[in-house]
Amino acid sequence: MPHVHGHAPHELSEGGNTSEGPSARVERILEPGAVLLLSVTTVATAWSGYQAARWSGEQSQHFAKASATRIKAQSEATRAGQLRIDDLLLFNEWRDAQAAGKRGLAASYRRRFRPEFVPAFRAWLAQRPFTNRRAVPGPLYTAAYRPAALARARAFDAKADDQYEEGTQAKTNDDKYILSTVFFAAVLFFAGISLRLDWQPLRIGVLCLGAAMLLAGGVFVVTLPIA
Repeated sequence: MPHVHGHAPHELSEGGNTSEGPSARVERILEPGAVLLLSVTTVATAWSGYQAARWSGEQSQHFAKASATRIKAQSEATRAGQLRIDDLLLFNEWRDAQAAGKRGLAASYRRRFRPEFVPAFRAWLAQRPFTNRRAVPGPLYTAAYRPAALARARAFDAKADDQYEEGTQAKTNDDKYILSTVFFAAVLFFAGISLRLDWQPLRIGVLCLGAAMLLAGGVFVVTLPIA
């Protein structure tokens, strides 16, 4: 009877060695890393887009308020100009009547002076304009002539300037958030293309570049105001 030699399978003879090599372990880290990079970047992109939309709305509101306030300023300035003309006409009529010796008529015109005009008229008279050559030409040129409508117009103008400045700042914030999405779009590209690369060193380099851009974009976004 022939002698039979039993041979164990090759897998068993190697002692069932199923340990992974360094390359396989790195591969198991790279794929979840790419997925995590994609996930974080997607959230960051959505946040930047949301903030950009909010700041765009803020910009529109501030500019609309500035326009409405500017219209009020123009309306008050127009009213101040009309009142100034009325004051000047009445003053000229009073002066003509005074020069003609018509005291009754002059007194009538004087009673019709607006309350805002009276302090300026008195300040002008205090300069003795009929004998003092250095006197100002009329009450409208004195410091006491301060129409309330003109003061309101200036206040509205200042408010409109502030509102326009706020709108400009909102536009700047909007632009910065949009700029941040450029960083995040690049990160999405690098993270996505890394999943298709077979050469491991290149894959690692692409992922590192994407992570660096994500970090830079994240730091940039953190410094921006929130709407």
